[in-house]
Amino acid sequence: MNANAAAQPSACERSGRTLLEGERVRLRSVMPADYRELYDLIHSEKDRTWTEWDAPYFKDEEEEETFEEFAQGYESLRARNLPWEPRLLIETIEGRMLGTVNSYWEHKPSNWLECGIVLLRSDTWSRGCGTEALRLYVGYLFASLDVPRVGITTWSGNERMMRAAARIGMRLEGRVRRCRIVRGELYDSIRMGVLREEWEDLYGPSGRA
Repeated sequence: MNANAAAQPSACERSGRTLLEGERVRLRSVMPADYRELYDLIHSEKDRTWTEWDAPYFKDEEEEETFEEFAQGYESLRARNLPWEPRLLIETIEGRMLGTVNSYWEHKPSNWLECGIVLLRSDTWSRGCGTEALRLYVGYLFASLDVPRVGITTWSGNERMMRAAARIGMRLEGRVRRCRIVRGELYDSIRMGVLREEWEDLYGPSGRA
């Protein structure tokens, strides 16, 4: 499925439930009924592998949030009525919850938008789910917002993230050397991104949502 075709608003999106569907995964709004399952998946003791790769250099600085704080965060985001969804749920076509994609302003006055992805179930890694979810979401961001570029920030040890970004058309834009400490080792901070015109060359005009 073409990423830009998938990024066109569906009937579900018009009713407030964004739905972008690929061959392996679909992206949709996080609904109140999802809060408990998503919270439990994030805090599961059975599979914590994702925490070793998703900005692990920040983990010691974070305080564990309660379920009430987690739910309130999503409710506050829903109440803002933004023109795009900064967080979407990733699930398999069959409906199994996998993780989330997100976006945030690095510097809103200059339309500098960054995005990220986390697959919480390690048994779904290296199967194309993350790459497809990232492609669908970047197409959605270009279709929804008047931004010249969408990028990601990661660290040089997270080779899966860098490969996924490269596969959908992102280029290496910056490398800050040996500034991230992970498990006692120094790694580089990595910036990758894709310009709107580069995206359209790859996938066709994205249009506006």
